[in-house]
Amino acid sequence: MIEAFKWRDVILIYEDTDSVRDIILYFFDFFYEKNIRIAFKNAFSTTSEDDHIIEELQKLKELQTTVFVVHASHFLVSRICLTAKSLGMMNEGYVWIMTTKSMNVIHSMDSSVIESMQGVIGFKSYIPPSKKLENFTKRWRRKIHAQQLEIEVTDLSAYSLWAYDFAWALAKAIEKVNWEIAFTHKPNKMGLNLIDLYNLTTSKYGSMLTKEILQSRFKGLSGAFQFVDGKLVLNTFEIVNVIGRGERRVGYWNAVGNITRELYSLSNNGSNLSSYSSSSASYPNDLEDIIWPGGSATTPKGFVMKTISQKLRIGVPVRLGFQELVKVDHDPQTNTTVATGFCVDIFKTAIQTLPYDVYYEFIPFNVTKLQSSAIHLYNDLIDQVYLQNIDGAVGDITITANRSLYVDFTLPFTDMGSAMVAPKQNEKGMWIFLKPLTKELWLSSAGFFLLTGFIVWVIEQGINNEFQGSPSQQIGTIFWFSFSTLVFASGERLLSNLSKFVVLVWAFVVLIFTSSYTATLTSMMTARQIQLNSKENDIIWYEPISSHAHGDSNLHFENFHPKTFNTEEEFVKALSKGRKNGGVSAIVDRLPYIKLFLAKYPKNYSMVGPIMHTTNGFGFAFRKGSPLVPHISRAIAKLREEGKLAMMENAWLKSHSTLASELEENADNDVKPLTFESFRGLFFISGISSTFALAIFFVLRLHKKWQVVKSYNFHFSDCSLKTIFQKKIVRRVPQTNVMIP
Repeated sequence: MIEAFKWRDVILIYEDTDSVRDIILYFFDFFYEKNIRIAFKNAFSTTSEDDHIIEELQKLKELQTTVFVVHASHFLVSRICLTAKSLGMMNEGYVWIMTTKSMNVIHSMDSSVIESMQGVIGFKSYIPPSKKLENFTKRWRRKIHAQQLEIEVTDLSAYSLWAYDFAWALAKAIEKVNWEIAFTHKPNKMGLNLIDLYNLTTSKYGSMLTKEILQSRFKGLSGAFQFVDGKLVLNTFEIVNVIGRGERRVGYWNAVGNITRELYSLSNNGSNLSSYSSSSASYPNDLEDIIWPGGSATTPKGFVMKTISQKLRIGVPVRLGFQELVKVDHDPQTNTTVATGFCVDIFKTAIQTLPYDVYYEFIPFNVTKLQSSAIHLYNDLIDQVYLQNIDGAVGDITITANRSLYVDFTLPFTDMGSAMVAPKQNEKGMWIFLKPLTKELWLSSAGFFLLTGFIVWVIEQGINNEFQGSPSQQIGTIFWFSFSTLVFASGERLLSNLSKFVVLVWAFVVLIFTSSYTATLTSMMTARQIQLNSKENDIIWYEPISSHAHGDSNLHFENFHPKTFNTEEEFVKALSKGRKNGGVSAIVDRLPYIKLFLAKYPKNYSMVGPIMHTTNGFGFAFRKGSPLVPHISRAIAKLREEGKLAMMENAWLKSHSTLASELEENADNDVKPLTFESFRGLFFISGISSTFALAIFFVLRLHKKWQVVKSYNFHFSDCSLKTIFQKKIVRRVPQTNVMIP
């Protein structure tokens, strides 16, 4: 029920007995599992004095939680309800939930007690109606009336019906065991037909009877009568609302936790009596309309601010600069403090989303009032909350571990981390064109240029006159052709398809290479650059005004010093002077301050390096245990999910310049030179292509030479045989003047 109505805090009241204390442990476990906080618990004894009950309830009244869960007997509940009624704790806004321990016998309570319980909701053991139960109730009333007993019986409780059914279970067990019970009793002097329990004897067949009773299974006056693991099975409970002279059923609940308005019978075998809607999405719409204490039909919020007559005192810091975060003014007409700014806007929006009204007033805190330095302003403000001089603190207050020991913080409503801001500096120097590439990449690229030119020369040298000449001319041609590919304007005309293929692949590599070089060089000449290291003796200040004194001590710079800057103008003055003129090289501060500063001065300053996640962002501080903290934290989380938080941040922190959006885009704006690793793939493609072309060239050349050599060998062999043949003929034929063909 508590989960269905989305109450997050409850007060638990129970009877101080051993049996109840054991059950209360289950309350604790289930509340913990459902993330329901027990704001307070109180145990009463049935022998407690009325003054003690009044005193304890008065303490509970001072708490802001108004949901009470009571697990006690009807004797104690009667006294508690009467006292709560007199203290005004049964008025509108309160919730009282009773368990079956008292609600099962509510019909036996006095009418004045019922009157004090108006609006209470509780649970009763469900007794299904039957003709048998109706006849028994009539006979019981006639019997009481016939005996002229001064007992008013309006209805039979579940305990009475269970007792009656147990008597039947006992009788059935005796019949099965088949033995006679021997007992003696004294005649009742009043003439009543009742058993004298004081003179009953103990049976030696008790264990047998117990076994038979636990195996009993029948339909009695209370419904299905059955034991499981030695306990009576109770599958169904009624949810009742005390109205008028009695209670009204508003729904049902079963052991698996389902709530529904209607009850549907499944079977008659007694094993399962009812079925419920398995969907809990419509809670509490599955119930009939409930009339709550005070006669209200509106569901109580479960939380009442006890400071409605006395407004919450919310401290706000007064600063000279960064007033877009917090700005404090005094309204002379109303003589009140008016606070505006991003932090205040978040606080007001979160308060408005709460399901209850919260009234507050702002209390300004400034350096003059506290007689302290600005660096201690926020720590002093936290101290005021801890000392309960104020109820909370709102502003640009950084969440730190040390402060969390004294106050409770809400969820952060700003980005977590710090950033470094420095003047924009263009890269200068006559050798700046060398910086886009590392030394290894320069050497590697030069080597690939020469290698490509050499491979083209090897391929073209034998067929292209432009690649021929003296050795010095050919070396010059190789160098010229190699580096002329940078502009794709080589004067040499290529004849071989292999050399054209090599140059085409290399042109693709050069295109990407030159584009990357140009982009990097442009960034280095125009982007925000600053070299911060201890070797150059740069002085880096960080502004710790809203953080703990050592909140940013994990920023690792040797020349890292704390200094207070109260305004944006002081930022500009220190950065403009520079390190050599007594200023600083850079300033480290929380992201909201950096965003505001860059929004006002986007042209001359920039964020340097990555965001350093060293702070926990801004949060609102309240007293320890304040119930406002979880509610406002959930409101902040909801604002963030809905995008409203980002909209407010853009409106307050980035409204001064459209260039402020560059902050996120340039969070890591250190332009690094290109390395060989960046182009290893391109060089690999070019190398493989050149090697492939060169291999084909040599294969074709060897094949051509082999054909020539083979042709020469055949021609040489043919000529030798002819010559020998001719010589032999010349020797045999006498010399004449006739030529032998």
